[in-house]
Amino acid sequence: MTDYLILFAVVLGVNLMPAFGPPTWAILVLFVLNRDLAAVPTIAIAAAGAALGRLLLAYAFRFLGDRLPQRLRSNLDAARAAVERNPRNGLLALGLFALSPVPSAQLFEAAGLARVRLVQFTLAFFAGRLVSYSIYVLSAAGVRASSLGDTFREALTSPAGIALQLAMIAALIGFTLIDWSKWAGRNAKD
Repeated sequence: MTDYLILFAVVLGVNLMPAFGPPTWAILVLFVLNRDLAAVPTIAIAAAGAALGRLLLAYAFRFLGDRLPQRLRSNLDAARAAVERNPRNGLLALGLFALSPVPSAQLFEAAGLARVRLVQFTLAFFAGRLVSYSIYVLSAAGVRASSLGDTFREALTSPAGIALQLAMIAALIGFTLIDWSKWAGRNAKD
């Protein structure tokens, strides 16, 4: 039971990080290779920890969003209106995003800033993580323990990994600068 609580705490902590956190899948593989954990509870606990961590991260950014200049808050309100006008597309995009290896922190940060309804958003993320974590956990037996340290180091220090994190941070900043009221108004006419 202690191993599952530690797993939950580590996954939660990593998913609270706004950027440059190690990938959760690597943490799962590390736990599966070094502890005697059953696959189903490991997957469920990790997905719950990741979803709660991202939800709390989004709420923190929602709090920060209240301190943005009025012009940026107006743009973010328009972005929220555009997402909420057709929530099915937002959930589909989130589902695809949740299954991809692209970092999700900035997506939740943007959702928090835009004050998007976070419960549905997080449930879709949780469902996506159940699928992706199942793949990683069930494949963990094929990963050698000696390569895991290299995986962590590569994710944190590789130029591509750093560039991807910086690009996602820039995209988050760009998200706040878009005049969403113009964009949403133009799409509503189409």
